[in-house]
Amino acid sequence: MIIRHLDEALSGHFTKYNEVLVLLGARQVGKTTILKRIFPNAHYLVVDNEPIKNALERYDPAVYRQLLSTDGGMVVLDEIHKLSDPGRAAKIFFDQMPNYKLVITGSSAFNIKNKSSESLAGRKMDYHLYPLSLSEHLVQKGLENTLSFRPMEALVNGEKAGEIFKQYDRSAILNNVLIYGLYPAMQSHPSDSYYLINLIDSVVFKDLVELSLLENKSAALSLLKLLAYQIGSLVNYAELASKLGIGARTVKRYIELFEQSFIIFTIKPYSTRKRDEIAKMPKVYFYDLGLRNALINNFEAVETRGDAGQMFENFIVSELLKYNYYGDFGYSFNYWRTKSGSEVDLVLDKPDQDLIAVEIKSKSQRTNQAFTARYPKSKAVIISKDNYWV
Repeated sequence: MIIRHLDEALSGHFTKYNEVLVLLGARQVGKTTILKRIFPNAHYLVVDNEPIKNALERYDPAVYRQLLSTDGGMVVLDEIHKLSDPGRAAKIFFDQMPNYKLVITGSSAFNIKNKSSESLAGRKMDYHLYPLSLSEHLVQKGLENTLSFRPMEALVNGEKAGEIFKQYDRSAILNNVLIYGLYPAMQSHPSDSYYLINLIDSVVFKDLVELSLLENKSAALSLLKLLAYQIGSLVNYAELASKLGIGARTVKRYIELFEQSFIIFTIKPYSTRKRDEIAKMPKVYFYDLGLRNALINNFEAVETRGDAGQMFENFIVSELLKYNYYGDFGYSFNYWRTKSGSEVDLVLDKPDQDLIAVEIKSKSQRTNQAFTARYPKSKAVIISKDNYWV
């Protein structure tokens, strides 16, 4: 059964809003699949199709109407970021063709936001689709019946982990996810490292190269590999620039492009400007560990790897990020570290709510008291392989 956390929000969009529905996400995360399932009767105009692209590039409502077979309905502009001015095309539909409800998709958030922000100001609402969450994976595999937001709900509600019998092997599933990730295609091609290696060019660089956003693809690939080796570590732009022989500004811009293309994400430090708290350098994570492992060409079993702890941390942070977004929990994500070495992997912050200090460990153990001693209105939680999915 194909089901995603975004189903309800997307299917109900036009009953609540008149604004354009913008669906963003990396290539191959299932944007077109979810739209065709929810809006099967829509007109689909795929910008990858050269004649359609040429017609849309004329930016003429009369030409646009000729592409459609009816005088109204829903139109999906798929991969709109390939147009020279995607915002202008969307604005024509919204302002001059009001009989049509418009949905647009794109895998390069940078290009869409850069060129459509002014044209579509007040006319669009963005939705983000990520690789599968663990909950989506389990439901699609038939191992669970309904989607959930565990473990985010447990953190927010302060639930204690308990032993719950499962019909499936949680450890085996986790180990497979840590190595091969959660791209939707992995549902039908489990443990397929060849697919993931080939995904690098199509997911990571295709749009960025086509849109002339990378002057040096080789340096960009080397940078992304360095980031893959140091998931969960602090990002030092000057240090990375020195290793690659390029400028620190270029490093920072490339990292921003990788973020805006939904390849990686960064979290910033939590600080109330106390002198001994690190307050500048971000930490980097990958949205999908399968893609990360393909970048470093390492698909060895978890039990034999020196980076198993880093992978588990990346998995938990990315999972919580998905549930926080899909479930509209509204928490901001930070980490906390002092110059003397005290550290909390993740700090969840929300106005008028207690801080949640999350430590991510392979095995359950006592929490670090340094953060709660400094921030008494906070609660400390350990997420381990024993309790992450109960």
